[in-house]
Amino acid sequence: MSRIGRLPIDIPAGVTVTVDGRDVAVKGPKGELSLTVARPIEVAVEEGQVVVTRPDDERESRSLHGLTRTLINNNIIGVTQGYTKGLEVVGTGYRVAQKGSSVEFALGFSHPVVVDPPAGITFTVEGNNKLTVSGISKQAVGEVAANIRKIRKPEPYKGKGVRYAGEVVRRKAGKAGK
Repeated sequence: MSRIGRLPIDIPAGVTVTVDGRDVAVKGPKGELSLTVARPIEVAVEEGQVVVTRPDDERESRSLHGLTRTLINNNIIGVTQGYTKGLEVVGTGYRVAQKGSSVEFALGFSHPVVVDPPAGITFTVEGNNKLTVSGISKQAVGEVAANIRKIRKPEPYKGKGVRYAGEVVRRKAGKAGK
């Protein structure tokens, strides 16, 4: 049995979870998220807890069991606390600035790079080299942060670029001089 999948999820106060066939909707103080559950997995709300079950021990059922439970738990955490991902801009002349709801990066290109937030995502700039991506969907926050990092990944020689907060960049030795 899946160790994660069999754990019931406690529903905190102020959060409602509704199961309508294959759709699970989670509504909380920060917003609303929904999820479509894959075919063999069953979801039920019992006595203030969400219970995820599987009908058999087939390989696909076992793999979807823990995944479904984790996705529902992530939605509950998202509508109560939300998710954040920190980014740091490292390099001489590299900076980030807030322009309304979007952010503008100076990353050594001949032009500034403007990034607009998708629906449900907000950007917060601290100083001129720290950016925080926040929202209620863990998947959306991670994807937006990864796309921003992809604009200028940290390079291995000087470490310049956009990196996650706390990310350790492996550095290479330069050319050996004579």
